Amino acid sequence: MAEKKKKLFDMFPECSYDEWRAKVEADLKGADFNKKLVWRTNEGFNVQPVYRAENIADFKTTDSLPGEYPYVRGTRTDNDWLIRQEVLAETPKEANEVARDIITKGVTSLGFNVTLDNVAAVRELLDGIDVAKYELNFKCCPRHAVETAKVIVEYLRETNNLTNFRGSIDFNPMRRALKHGTEFPGDIKAIALELLKVVKSVPEMRVLAVDSFMFCNAGAYIYQELGYAMAWGAEWMTMLTDAGVKADEVAHRIKFNMGISSNYFMELAKFRAARMVWAQIVEQYKPESKLSCKMMAHAITSRFNQTIYDAHVNLLRSQTETMSAALAGVDSITTTPFDVPFKTPDAFSERIARNQQFLLKEESHLDKVVDPAGGSYYIETLTVSLAQEAWKLFIDIEDKGGFLACINDGSIQKTVNETSAKRHTDVARRKEILLGTNQYPNVNETAAGKIENTGCNCGCHHGDANEGEGLSMKRAASDFEALRLATEAASNRPKVFMLTIGNLAMRLARAQFSTNFFGCAGYEIIDNLGFDTVQQGVDAALEKGADVIVLCSSDDEYATLAPEAYKYLDGRAMFVVAGGPACMEELQALGINDFIHVRCNVLETLQSFNAKLLK
Repeated sequence: MAEKKKKLFDMFPECSYDEWRAKVEADLKGADFNKKLVWRTNEGFNVQPVYRAENIADFKTTDSLPGEYPYVRGTRTDNDWLIRQEVLAETPKEANEVARDIITKGVTSLGFNVTLDNVAAVRELLDGIDVAKYELNFKCCPRHAVETAKVIVEYLRETNNLTNFRGSIDFNPMRRALKHGTEFPGDIKAIALELLKVVKSVPEMRVLAVDSFMFCNAGAYIYQELGYAMAWGAEWMTMLTDAGVKADEVAHRIKFNMGISSNYFMELAKFRAARMVWAQIVEQYKPESKLSCKMMAHAITSRFNQTIYDAHVNLLRSQTETMSAALAGVDSITTTPFDVPFKTPDAFSERIARNQQFLLKEESHLDKVVDPAGGSYYIETLTVSLAQEAWKLFIDIEDKGGFLACINDGSIQKTVNETSAKRHTDVARRKEILLGTNQYPNVNETAAGKIENTGCNCGCHHGDANEGEGLSMKRAASDFEALRLATEAASNRPKVFMLTIGNLAMRLARAQFSTNFFGCAGYEIIDNLGFDTVQQGVDAALEKGADVIVLCSSDDEYATLAPEAYKYLDGRAMFVVAGGPACMEELQALGINDFIHVRCNVLETLQSFNAKLLK
């Protein structure tokens, strides 16, 4: 039978890239190939419309297998990631009750954020929880990390679980500089060295945190999060090996807590690139075993792109994020509940967040396949390209004195905040789309009543206010949300009337565009099928009490219809033309100054309308 087998598609003749390119350029009819089909990424490199075997022919990364150095294909030979949930409780007893409940519902990794200042508190927290079955992760103020570690280790010793324990203590003294722009008030090296001594008897307790999810939540580009994560990890390696700790010991105590944005394929490639780059960084410290070059990576879905309005869309965002991390072979995942932007997650939202991962495991069986992206011409190329850009950033940071020096002088925070500002501008101009927020909003939704004060929940209990030049944690949607909340708070809700007239296709298209445009501010939209004359349209609008009348027609008809409508309206309501017609200058000369079109800064335009309309 073997001799009867044929290759798939062998009936088709081979086609070279040049032949394909020639055909595509012919179909483009003179349009520039690079402008039409090549995508310039935020990560600093171009993405081609097609990739072939020859694109990855020289890649050394494609020769390795899962579990083999440099671990680009994963650090394990399985893909059974841990499902983590953060336990939201104030006291050890309350946290224990929550934890014992959720482990019966499939959770395999727990995150705790409660004060543990004595062994009794640890006993209370872990009562009834089998340490050998679950990964246990603890957040604490970095100034109390040693004390927290001591009581946890003491508990593990008395319960004979020193070698059974899997998990981490999130010792992150860099958080203060990153979040608040002020240096950590203590000797980081001394605390880290003491911490390593305390946990020496617990081989699988990781205590040196690389919390690069902070960059993701602050709006950093993917290559920036990756480059800064590598520099952060290298800071731990250099600091502690210089102090005499073996490279193997330091590397084995580092845990990467990384974010996941909605750029599906790029995020998948990011984790593959992270493992590869980290392995090569650790190798430079001459560890005794290449197993020490393995990265322990926990992934957390993004908060930057979550929204208050149309919040259930957050489920779609976090699902694709979780899927990209799962396929990338991370060790554990936290899926952020959809309601985090406006309240403390409740039992329903936490259940949904858990189920998002269960769907990927139990129904999609993603845990049964290791590195399915391996060999993909596109993703292998993305992996290498991201690694190269992150490496450039890593080298730049090292040349400037290392990660700690760069966060203490504020240069990293400044760079990320500039990126965040650029992304906010892109959202304002709809270059970056947030469904339900800056595109296709639910105009009848209100949100003010569901917003609660959630605090920062970072473990230091100091609220959200920045003390200095720290990372900006403004979500991408925050400016549009402020816009709509202002509309909700006003005593009047502006009415926008679509005066549709003339060319059927154009008036319908522009009415839809204008509905989406003004809907982003939460205005009441009054749409229409069309009018025979502008007088009919204006009269109907005024009868409805319209505050804004939007003329929706074709560019050719605007030259006559717009002046006619503007004159007849005579200032009784605001007049807007939907589009950017060639006759715009002539219309502006008549006093018509409000135009909405695809080149508008949607946010700034609506802010100007709010300033004029809201009472």
